Amino acid sequence: MKTALIQQKYHETKKQTLEVTLKNIQEATQNGAQLIVLQELHQTEYFCQSEETKFFTYANSFKEDIAFWAKVAKEHSIVLVTSLFEKRTAGLYHNTAVVFEKDGSIAGKYRKMHIPDDPGFYEKFYFTPGDLGFEPIQTSLGKLGVLICWDQWYPEAARIMTLKGAEILIYPTAIGWFDEDSEEEKQRQLDAWITIQRSHAIANAIPVISCNRVGFEADSSGVMNGTHFWGNSFVCGAQGEMLAHAKQQNETILYANIEHNRTKEVRDIWPFLRDRRIESYNCLNKRYCDS
Repeated sequence: MKTALIQQKYHETKKQTLEVTLKNIQEATQNGAQLIVLQELHQTEYFCQSEETKFFTYANSFKEDIAFWAKVAKEHSIVLVTSLFEKRTAGLYHNTAVVFEKDGSIAGKYRKMHIPDDPGFYEKFYFTPGDLGFEPIQTSLGKLGVLICWDQWYPEAARIMTLKGAEILIYPTAIGWFDEDSEEEKQRQLDAWITIQRSHAIANAIPVISCNRVGFEADSSGVMNGTHFWGNSFVCGAQGEMLAHAKQQNETILYANIEHNRTKEVRDIWPFLRDRRIESYNCLNKRYCDS
């Protein structure tokens, strides 16, 4: 299965950004991509760098956005993974991945479960934690375990998706560096980000797709300087091997071929799921095992 990750920056307005995304999708499909993955909150700037109520208006177009991307998926006959700002009602919003089938129908959606609240990533102000659980989405290309950004750091999420039959883990992402960090710290953060996701692939014998944005985005409130999103989108196989890696912060279409049969081959020699001691994991239901 040929997949394409659209790694891009925000182009000043939603309209201009969509134009670039559509051009990239067209190019990717012309090059044979069947599954196309877009980055986290790909229609707009990463507005969570500050806490401002004006940005809630971005979610007002959720229904129109659904119709727009459904049409794109149908026109190109692709399975398309999007990342949208969902408004359920006033004061109730989600960071939501919507997956479209080749005919434009909605294959399923996932609401981001782990919500960060750190300098430059004030997502708890905007997003209610997801309530759909960790449920793989069935598509014509297989069962997709779609998670979002901060979910990347949690092995529990990857494991549950795997145990429910996911054949690929997919992470739309928006993560980057701050200027005040040293070069050594920036490299440590990037290495950790790549390593934790490759470890999910290894522990579950499942391919991982991670699509991150690029470009510098200033903090609109003026409190912080802004974020340099580090790109480095990648696809790795069932043993964590790199199938494709955008080792830079430039806009690019990253292609990779994923072989579903590799999971069986790897699990036959490394049967991690077989040897799990499920009767001994009760402690995982606690915040911390201090009693």
